[in-house]
Amino acid sequence: MNSVPKIAGLDPAKKAFSLFGEFKAFAFKGNVIDMAVGVIVGAAFGKIIDSFVKQIMMPVISLLLPGEKGYLGWKLVVGAKEIPYGLFIGEVVNFLIIAAVLFIFIVKFIGVIGRSKQKAAAAPPAPTKDQQLLTEIRDLLKEKS
Repeated sequence: MNSVPKIAGLDPAKKAFSLFGEFKAFAFKGNVIDMAVGVIVGAAFGKIIDSFVKQIMMPVISLLLPGEKGYLGWKLVVGAKEIPYGLFIGEVVNFLIIAAVLFIFIVKFIGVIGRSKQKAAAAPPAPTKDQQLLTEIRDLLKEKS
């Protein structure tokens, strides 16, 4: 009898199937799919904003400020090295636009929807006819006793 005693809770096959089941439950929830769609749309939106900043906003800003190549030519030269701070400013403008749009969308748009859902959930439903009759019977019985 060379049986090896199993230690409770250390069955690797059981743990593997449990882990797979948990992953399947997580991966195929509607929220995860919605989140994936949101990430894809967000990436596309980011590219649009990036293009807007680099090809419209920053060239307009470079018309107002000096420089041969516009904001692309804004560089700080230290020794033999160039630090292209104009590109950095373009990325900061890009970030600020995306952050502002997300703020407006999340705080104002989704916040309004969330508050209206909370109000709808907080308001108790009107009593049914049966509930009204039962309440009247209860009140009458209380008065008699």
